[in-house]
Amino acid sequence: MANDLTDKPKAATETYDDQPFHSDNLPPEVRAPLAPFNGDEPPAPAWFKAAIANEPERGFVESHGSKLEVLTWGELGKPGLLLIHGNSAHADWWSFIGPLLAKDFRVTAMSLAGMGASDWRETYKFTDFADDAEAVARGTGLYDGGRKPIYIGHSFGGGQVFFAAMQRPENMHAAVLVDTGFGGPPPEALEERKKRMEQIRNIPTADRPSRVYPTVAAALARFRLMPPQPTDNLYIADFIARRSLKRAPMADGSGQGWTWKFDPQMWEKLDRSAMTSMMTGRHDALTPEARVPMVHLYGDKSRIIESRKAGEPNVLGGLMREIEIPDSHHHVMIDQPLALVAALRTLLATWPA
Repeated sequence: MANDLTDKPKAATETYDDQPFHSDNLPPEVRAPLAPFNGDEPPAPAWFKAAIANEPERGFVESHGSKLEVLTWGELGKPGLLLIHGNSAHADWWSFIGPLLAKDFRVTAMSLAGMGASDWRETYKFTDFADDAEAVARGTGLYDGGRKPIYIGHSFGGGQVFFAAMQRPENMHAAVLVDTGFGGPPPEALEERKKRMEQIRNIPTADRPSRVYPTVAAALARFRLMPPQPTDNLYIADFIARRSLKRAPMADGSGQGWTWKFDPQMWEKLDRSAMTSMMTGRHDALTPEARVPMVHLYGDKSRIIESRKAGEPNVLGGLMREIEIPDSHHHVMIDQPLALVAALRTLLATWPA
């Protein structure tokens, strides 16, 4: 969300996306796209205003002792869709997508543990994320129509959907990945992250993010997408950014300011062992085999495509059909929200057979 890369990752056997690292070696429109608005909202088209006016049912579902934020649209009894966001994001990344799918589905967007208004954890595990997804789907009625739900995940959330589809196929009808790569940050980038966290930390307690801004405008001026990319739809970036903030005390004791909701130690706390074990030998043996239907939607300008052109292996090759969304970077729902909705509507009307 508000971070980017210090260096381009070296070639590896897995792609790296959604990395929470900083760099100021970026053009202003990428480094600080909302700064020119000085805290004002960019103009938005009518379709977007109508979509976000369709307020979801907001609540929480408990899993592994944590309260998980959930947003739900659509009637109980309709087929279920579970929407899962990317790293450092939150459920409201789907607030202009979910309503447009709710005519035919019961739709739930969840905030993963450590993000949005969901509780933070001491350790984040792929197995726990899979449990969380099932708990949310059951807790918001996505199974009530008599068919198991379809999971849809973007980026890091797509990685969670992929893991759940491989390890818990009995929980879902099908899975859709949206511009999803695999792997965590390279070791050298992770080390840089740790050094920077020590440099910029301005709150002594471990349960708060590291930067607090005096005003919403100041925080919005620091918002950027990760991995870094330009976007023409600044009204969407602004909507997402405002809902990424929460109140927090200023470091100097001067009152309340604003900070990002996500756990800044997310990558350091992430236990990747279950995913690593599952993926061991995959590039050669093409194991494990998919046991539910899966499709990958991706942006034609995304870093995933750049990585493949550079010779990195396609982790998804042979497992699923892939559909390209034109004129889109990694954050497909920001760059081409209506094209994404159209693709999902068409896909879900005809697939899986």
